[in-house]
Amino acid sequence: MTKRVAVLMGGWSAEREISLISGAAVCGALRTLGQHATPIDVAHDVAAKMAEVRPYTDVAFMALHGRYGEDGCVQGLCELMRLPYTHSGVLASALAMDKPMAKRLFADAGIPVPDGGVFHRDQVLGRDPMPRPYVIKPLNEGSSVGVNIVRPGDPTPFADEPWHYGDQVLVEPFVPGREITVAVMGERALGALEIRPKDDFYDYDAKYIEGRSEHLMPAQMPPKDYEQALEIALAAHRTLGCRGVSRADLRYDDSPGGQGLRLLEINTQPGLTPMSLVPEIAAHAGIDFPALIDWMVEDARCSD
Repeated sequence: MTKRVAVLMGGWSAEREISLISGAAVCGALRTLGQHATPIDVAHDVAAKMAEVRPYTDVAFMALHGRYGEDGCVQGLCELMRLPYTHSGVLASALAMDKPMAKRLFADAGIPVPDGGVFHRDQVLGRDPMPRPYVIKPLNEGSSVGVNIVRPGDPTPFADEPWHYGDQVLVEPFVPGREITVAVMGERALGALEIRPKDDFYDYDAKYIEGRSEHLMPAQMPPKDYEQALEIALAAHRTLGCRGVSRADLRYDDSPGGQGLRLLEINTQPGLTPMSLVPEIAAHAGIDFPALIDWMVEDARCSD
């Protein structure tokens, strides 16, 4: 049955440009499937825009990334309008975007995560909050926006460069090793992919500029560790109450006596650009991009 899908994209977070690319890819896949796709560039008047299209819309497809689109805000609007929407619900979306809260829940569930804590920027300026190297993260951004690795010999964080992500920051010890990401679709972990950035950090540019990173699918890991990565991702998905598709990002320290796998975070609306990781993992599992998008549309719903 043909469905009328409003594809929500853009927004005003730091990930706006990536969201527009994801949204365009989703619209293309929907049209390939014979569905009716209406792109909506989300702005502060999103409620008015959604009210206009609601009588002619069956599903809202969440192609938004970052704050105000991935954190439960727009999901709450869809709930009020009783408009089925893709990906996770209000609570799971809000929890996943709040990195310290998500970490607390993961740790309570027995999922291995890095140590660390929340500090005021002034505390970090005054002295190192933990031995170097350590990682500074905004509390609620995605796509590695604002992430900074502080190594021995580096200048004091925040001393010279502007910071636009709030006074509170998450500080974690740096976990050496490799970047691993796992896609979860419903109640199934589709596979684990290894990312090898050309530089030593998988930053925003490495994610979205062609040639800045290499993807190995499946990840080159012993079978036991590979299965553990899948189990961790699925456990994280369930712990926050996610639905639809999510992506778990992990570090894998396989050095002698190393830390093994550590979950960094979970993304409830992972990228769907031509360079994104979830479509690549899904393709390896035999699910092409249109089929992935079709499944998400069929899975769309409001909370029970």
